[in-house]
Amino acid sequence: MSDYTFTHQLNILIHVTSGCLAMIMAIIAMIASKGNKTHKTSGILFLVLIAIVIMTGLIGVFIFKVNTFLLVLTLLSGYQAFSGYRVLGNKKSLPKLLDIIVAIIALGSGLYFMHYIETIGLIWASGIIYSTVAALFLIIAYDFVRYFLPKNKYKNRWLYEHIYKMIASFTALLAAFTGTVLPEYKPYSQFLPSIFGTLLAIGFILFFWRKNKIKKI
Repeated sequence: MSDYTFTHQLNILIHVTSGCLAMIMAIIAMIASKGNKTHKTSGILFLVLIAIVIMTGLIGVFIFKVNTFLLVLTLLSGYQAFSGYRVLGNKKSLPKLLDIIVAIIALGSGLYFMHYIETIGLIWASGIIYSTVAALFLIIAYDFVRYFLPKNKYKNRWLYEHIYKMIASFTALLAAFTGTVLPEYKPYSQFLPSIFGTLLAIGFILFFWRKNKIKKI
């Protein structure tokens, strides 16, 4: 770290601080009652901070030549957050140009990473790398497929989609954080946050599924 230039250190500081604050905002959003002011405000702040994390990540990769895989984790988190937020305004899942453009950019970024993976070196475990890229591609594929779902089939799926994507975005950030600050515990510090996030998302989805089911009775 002492060998880095001041601007590089500043970029890292902003990147790490924004990532940590984003995780705090995500936790607040999960704890707050869904739909109230605290939930909405913390959610918006989470998205703003994610945008800063992505921007500083891009600067780190293309200007300071840091490891590209952390950018893929950041892109996965950022895309999930973007898509998870956008679904709130598109509950009928109609194709929108902005969503398509962002999905194509995210897909292109993932393909770029896969193309140059041999030249950047596998600093993280190969299983973690490939599963992360696969997760990004699967989310993008789903986002395109959902446009073909009949409106009556989509129904309340937007809610579960929102829950899954926002929690997955949070855990992608968490995995990047723990994998970086706890390298001696790899690969557990890399994949355990993802397992935790999956279980958390399932728990929230089941809770709201049951809640919606009771309302219909």
